[in-house]
Amino acid sequence: MILAKFQKRQGSLYAFSVSGHAGYAEAGGDIVCASVSSAVQLTANAVTEIVKARAKVQAEGDTVSLTLCEPINHEAVHLLDALRLHLQLLMEDYQDYMKVTVSEV
Repeated sequence: MILAKFQKRQGSLYAFSVSGHAGYAEAGGDIVCASVSSAVQLTANAVTEIVKARAKVQAEGDTVSLTLCEPINHEAVHLLDALRLHLQLLMEDYQDYMKVTVSEV
């Protein structure tokens, strides 16, 4: 199962961590994993390379995490909001293969 965890502070997203494997199909044919991986990579690249927001990005094993650095770039927050929405919509179709949570810190 893919676990996508988002963190909010004062009502705004500032971090996410996505880990695991969907198990929807065999490696190379898993459309759930491919969809999530692509969306996460697009978001991380857009935050750091397009918006030029300061962020700590880590990729280790099957986990990718991103935390926005202070001062928080509001364009980057919108990108995290878009990723959360995208993953929640995917989760509606593939509930047995992924879970999305949002917690206020």
